[in-house]
Amino acid sequence: MNYSDHVVSIHPYFKVHPGKMDEFKASLPAFIEKAATEEKTLHYDFTIHGDEVFCREAYLGAAGLLEHLADVGALLDPLMKLADLTRVEVHGPAAELDKLKEPLAQLSPVWFTCLSTAKR
Repeated sequence: MNYSDHVVSIHPYFKVHPGKMDEFKASLPAFIEKAATEEKTLHYDFTIHGDEVFCREAYLGAAGLLEHLADVGALLDPLMKLADLTRVEVHGPAAELDKLKEPLAQLSPVWFTCLSTAKR
């Protein structure tokens, strides 16, 4: 199977509230541990710049992304008390993005459709 035809990535950006970065960072290992157990997770990590945190994540298809969101749902509520979600991007093939538009509508993401994918 050529994974590149199905890979979807979501790019959430968080602005951490003043004085809450240590607490925010302390919550991240639980997310990473969850992602490590997910069969359709291809990549998952966090990067930090000042008070902004970015989660780099990619999944095998829309189903993989939705499974991850279900897995971390309970972890998100406490995290959102420490930061604001400032931007969400979703990247992937049109057919996979179409499967996500309704379930992710509440996040108001910016949708990026792949023009083509490199084949290996």
